[in-house]
Amino acid sequence: MISGAHVIVYSKDAEADRVFFRDILGFKSVDAGHGWLIFALPPGEAAFHPSDENSAHELYFTCDDLKVEMASLAKKGVKCCEVREARWGSITKMPLPGGGEVGLYQPKHPTALGLK
Repeated sequence: MISGAHVIVYSKDAEADRVFFRDILGFKSVDAGHGWLIFALPPGEAAFHPSDENSAHELYFTCDDLKVEMASLAKKGVKCCEVREARWGSITKMPLPGGGEVGLYQPKHPTALGLK
């Protein structure tokens, strides 16, 4: 029986991104040894989108009110990208200290987050 999912975010500065997840986003973590933090994430869901190549993955966090969440992040020094409106949601990207980015969006579609 599958009991969970483990997401890996590759980074040129993993330590800085770990600090961002811990201190800015406020995710709790466990130390797997040698400073390797593994973070508890909010409930998740998976979607499969068509692509010309395999193994291209993205990480998006969802929120109930994108503008409120962006304002909260701005108070912590996070400057999100411009909001883009799509059929499926209002979307922005959060820059990570390591040079990457993760998405943040307010869905306009039904979500599977409450399903068990």
